[in-house]
Amino acid sequence: MAKPDQNQVIRQLPVAAGMLSGILLFANRMVTTDLTETQSRSDAVGVIISALLILVGLLWDRIQPKIPGSVELLGKEQFYLDTSLPASCRTELAWASHSLLNNTVTQAVLLYWDGKTVLRRGILPEGALDVVPGAIVSRILSNHKAVYLVDTSKYPGKIEFGYLPENIQGIICQPIGKKGVLILGANAPRSYTQLDESWIGAIAQKLTHVMDNN
Repeated sequence: MAKPDQNQVIRQLPVAAGMLSGILLFANRMVTTDLTETQSRSDAVGVIISALLILVGLLWDRIQPKIPGSVELLGKEQFYLDTSLPASCRTELAWASHSLLNNTVTQAVLLYWDGKTVLRRGILPEGALDVVPGAIVSRILSNHKAVYLVDTSKYPGKIEFGYLPENIQGIICQPIGKKGVLILGANAPRSYTQLDESWIGAIAQKLTHVMDNN
């Protein structure tokens, strides 16, 4: 179940305050029988302030977009590294996966290299499912271009990612050299920022060098 946006109330406060103050000013004007020049000026200032509060609230809501709701992924914590890889390579993969899980919104990491799954880490379905390349992963292995599925609920083809939690919300598939794909899953849609994507690209370059030389 998606978690509610905890900042929604805060974003609406300026609008609510502006509307409330406008209503109170109007009510006060209606019950005032002897309107003075001073009160007229005060009411005018109050109306301006109310309008500004509403405008600020609306602009804030546009500038500060709503945080996508996250879900609790179905699966359990896992960590697998192919023991046939050299120790230095396993160390690099462990560091890279740890960095992605702790410095981005990533909740699941898999690395498919040269026909097999050499890394699984994070929240993943029970049963240690290996990567089976579908249409998207196969295309990445062919054209070596990254793919970001920002909201899997709007993409029926996510069925090919059966090795990720069934309620995964966002997926990045990043090419690793010519023989591999780094597959990352998030628990919220539209949650990877441009900074995250740049960081993932940098790690992918490092892993390309590591895997090509082992």
